[in-house]
Amino acid sequence: MDFILVGIIALLGSGLTFFSGFGLGTLLMPVFALFFPIDIAIALTAIVHLLNNLFKLTLVGRKANTQTVLRFGLPAIVFAFFGAYTLGKLTYIAPLFSYTIADTTYQVTVVKICIAIILIFFSLFDLIPKLKRLEFDIKYLPWGGALSGFFGGLSGHQGALRTAFLIRAKLNKEAFIATGVVIACFIDISRLTIYAKDLLQLGDQLNYPMLMVATLMAFIGAYIGNKFLKKITIHTIQIVVGVLLIVFAILLGIGVL
Repeated sequence: MDFILVGIIALLGSGLTFFSGFGLGTLLMPVFALFFPIDIAIALTAIVHLLNNLFKLTLVGRKANTQTVLRFGLPAIVFAFFGAYTLGKLTYIAPLFSYTIADTTYQVTVVKICIAIILIFFSLFDLIPKLKRLEFDIKYLPWGGALSGFFGGLSGHQGALRTAFLIRAKLNKEAFIATGVVIACFIDISRLTIYAKDLLQLGDQLNYPMLMVATLMAFIGAYIGNKFLKKITIHTIQIVVGVLLIVFAILLGIGVL
């Protein structure tokens, strides 16, 4: 049953992530956490996330916009370290409040509320017609990369912010998806270098059979997503991203994620 659940979530999450640029880690980590301690769940998720992004790189990577990758990706990597440093300073700040549902406690923090507000703000640009026609000048991409990287290092929620900026970067649908994949690979490799020591210590606890199932199903989800790419317009992707940003922001703001 555990393999089936992990496989289904990996398949659906990967298919969703192919278009939105975020979602796989958000869906998969809580499922892994049902069966493993949180540190192992995070490590398993990080590995699947990177392998899936590398697979997507083979599918669409050649269509990435190099200028956008450099302008957005490099500041994201640099500021991810600042975010991680800040996280260490904020670790001991108490949550604003917490609540319990079905024996599970959820905490609402300042960081999560800030990210939720930013995500809702950007989602409006994809859903409101007048705002949808606005476009960010390419000169603002480094700021988007810095913001995405900072919050990625701070809380791990860099994917949604990255997508919120890239969707407005005057890219066609293929370039939008491919550029996001390349940047995500950079971020994944960067954070896995930090996890490397812990991963080596975990050893056999990683449950390699389940890791293989999750990775394979994620590959299938990405492959299916790529097959549907030609049938989907950039307008459809904007709507999907806008709706998912709002849902993600609400769940984040109330402490579920």
